[in-house]
Amino acid sequence: MRKHLFKASILLLAGSMSLSSCVVSKKKYDDLMARKNSLEVDKAGLQQEKSTLEQQKADLEAAKASLEEERAKLEQQKREYEESLAKALKEGKSLGESLNMSKSQIDRLNADLKAREARLAELQRILDEKDAAVANLRNRVSKALLGFNDKDLTIDVRNGKVYVSLAEQLLFNSGSTKVDPKGVDALRKLASVLKEQQDVNVLVEGHTDDVPIARGTVGMQDNWDLSVLRATEITRILANAGVDPTRVTPSGRSKYVPLDEAKTKEARQKNRRTEIILTPKLDELFKILETT
Repeated sequence: MRKHLFKASILLLAGSMSLSSCVVSKKKYDDLMARKNSLEVDKAGLQQEKSTLEQQKADLEAAKASLEEERAKLEQQKREYEESLAKALKEGKSLGESLNMSKSQIDRLNADLKAREARLAELQRILDEKDAAVANLRNRVSKALLGFNDKDLTIDVRNGKVYVSLAEQLLFNSGSTKVDPKGVDALRKLASVLKEQQDVNVLVEGHTDDVPIARGTVGMQDNWDLSVLRATEITRILANAGVDPTRVTPSGRSKYVPLDEAKTKEARQKNRRTEIILTPKLDELFKILETT
């Protein structure tokens, strides 16, 4: 609607200027030009608003796909446990009919079945809690980093983990391992959330593009060194901001995990990034799986 009003106003303005060009006073002419400029600003604002909404829609769709994938895995595990229970029950009945099992043997089988059902219920509870914890962690991180540009920083959920991706321009100058003040600010805000999330492990992954570092760079032979040193520097900032160092692992992936394999300037800029991967601890889940 606003777009149609804008076009109509422009046409009206153009017509008015054409018919009255010889008689309109300078004040009226200035007023018309000011109105035209205002309408053009409105148009630019609408286009920016549309672009923002489209990006938000894409992020929501990606998050939905990740949650659906996690739910499918959970359903598969649940089906496998249910099949195991059904098989055990069938075997128990067959043995009872053919061997006339004693009451004590039947009691042991029933106890085993109940124990399996209890483990299945516990597994379901832990998986539900994990999903809720991941969603809560993503929301808290998003709120802490709300003021940063989407081109510099993105947050999404994949495979039950929260990925915080920070572009090179937010953190480093080209070929440098020293974090810029704006990047330090973002990392400290992230650390304020992680300090309160003691059950979350942190993996810092450095990524570069496929352009070799300048020959003779002090302390570095190749992009492996650059990616590792950047990850280590970020880990150090998180630790100095209060995150338990035993929970943080720095790693370098060099050029080998690109987001875009094109050889364009834009693709290479996208590939130069640091990903901070937040993973809830699943000790309870592993204990249940070990006893299954």
